[in-house]
Amino acid sequence: MTPKVIAIDGPSGSGKSTVAKSLAQELNLTYLDTGAMFRAIALVLNEAGIEASADDTIEEFLGKMQFDYGRDENLVYINQENLTEKIREHSVSKLASIYSQNKKVRSYLKELQRKIASERESVLEGRDIGTVIFPDASLKIYLTATSEVRAKRRYLELLEKGESFSLEKIMADIEKRDFEDKNREIAPLKKAKDAIQIDSDKPTIEEIVKQISILYSKVKVS
Repeated sequence: MTPKVIAIDGPSGSGKSTVAKSLAQELNLTYLDTGAMFRAIALVLNEAGIEASADDTIEEFLGKMQFDYGRDENLVYINQENLTEKIREHSVSKLASIYSQNKKVRSYLKELQRKIASERESVLEGRDIGTVIFPDASLKIYLTATSEVRAKRRYLELLEKGESFSLEKIMADIEKRDFEDKNREIAPLKKAKDAIQIDSDKPTIEEIVKQISILYSKVKVS
């Protein structure tokens, strides 16, 4: 039996993580940050010197790897190392985009995500949750925003962390990531046919969360 799952897909910087976290708190659901999972694996594979095309080596590495999600108040541990803050560095976004194209990585995380969600009601966000990971999700949302709005959000986020990048550089990176995500061979970013699209340019996070909460309550009743 398919568990109750809210799948939130959309491009980088559209507000998926913020919405998903707030939604999970509002509805008392388990929040699964799939982007963080990809970032963490991409980071450790890169640090281990393993190329994104090395299928056999990646499969062997993942088979021996210990992946802990949501331990204590932190998000991701791999082989007992807390990577929660490190995976938010701007450079890791590019690594995630590269390694996420590997079939072994995607298969590993799909199995992990479905296992966690099978045990409790969950909200997941990413780029292929409603199309690949949970095509049978109870509710599918496609969250989007213009590249300008997304770049400004990312710029402010990095400033708070003490990282300095030009707004133009961040926008170029976002648009490049959009193109790569939409045109990759494996699980490209796209709106599921039965997903409800929400534009996050103007509404507040609270307004979006309220909208999704209402939609989910109708799903549960039915």
